[in-house]
Amino acid sequence: MQGWNQASRFAQQSFALWVLVFAGTAWMFPEIFRWIGPAVTPLLGIIMFGMGLTLKGEDFRLVFQRPGPVLAGVCLQFIIMPATAWIVATSLGLPPELAAGVILVGACPGGTASNVIVYLSKGDVPLSVTLTSISTLLAPLITPFLLWSLAGSWLPVDFGSMVLSILQVVILPIFLGLLIRRFFPVVVQRATKALPLISVTTIVIIVAGVVALNADSLGKTALPVILAVILHNALGLLLGYWGARILKLDEPRSRAISIEVGMQNSGLAVTLALAHLNPIAALPGAIFSIWHNISGPFLATYWSRKSRRKAARTKAAPTG
Repeated sequence: MQGWNQASRFAQQSFALWVLVFAGTAWMFPEIFRWIGPAVTPLLGIIMFGMGLTLKGEDFRLVFQRPGPVLAGVCLQFIIMPATAWIVATSLGLPPELAAGVILVGACPGGTASNVIVYLSKGDVPLSVTLTSISTLLAPLITPFLLWSLAGSWLPVDFGSMVLSILQVVILPIFLGLLIRRFFPVVVQRATKALPLISVTTIVIIVAGVVALNADSLGKTALPVILAVILHNALGLLLGYWGARILKLDEPRSRAISIEVGMQNSGLAVTLALAHLNPIAALPGAIFSIWHNISGPFLATYWSRKSRRKAARTKAAPTG
């Protein structure tokens, strides 16, 4: 089991590197990875099943104990990211497929990796876990509605079909994970040591598959998509933090909300784009998977050092 812990820790620490390596390989040798396309949906189901295995009752208890920060985080999540996605896509004049893909990323719930980043940032981890859980459970209705509202003029959006897809690939696997954790807690406790490694491996495979499917057009579309993703992610992190501060939340909660807003479930965006839009629309989600696992740890490092410096100044300050 110690080996699983070390492997999982290494996978998390080098996540962005592995995504870049496999994405680059898939671009140069797409024929090796094109088979992944049809497997993206079950692969995301595996990630969501793993999320269900890690959820506990106290993850939802916070909704009743501290409803204010939870409500603020959920509202900021589903206002800031869709709105900034539309602004970025429109401002950059992206083609309809790519614009819809950017908006789809913005309409998705927070990503599971955000909880680790909040921990490293000295943020409010219980709030982060609760926000990820609540936004994910709200996704079957909110995500299709936001995509239909903001991108329906660019591409046809089948609202009902998308709701069904999210229920199948997100809610059902999470529910199964919760059930298994409830009835087999000891087995699950041991198995969860391997979950980070499984999640990282699965996301790397998904990104490689999307890049392979778009290898022929990637040269023309890569630069505007990368720019859109960087702007979208940066605005989410920035506005999420200051939105929380304006609502008078303290520093740890503001950091948690910033990261929850800025880091999206890009795997879900990829899956929905492949199922309901087209492979090109999946590119923003794939690139977001790479970028937010670079920007998130960078921000976590900055905030962690800031907290240590503040603690050192407080300790060194004269008393009395």
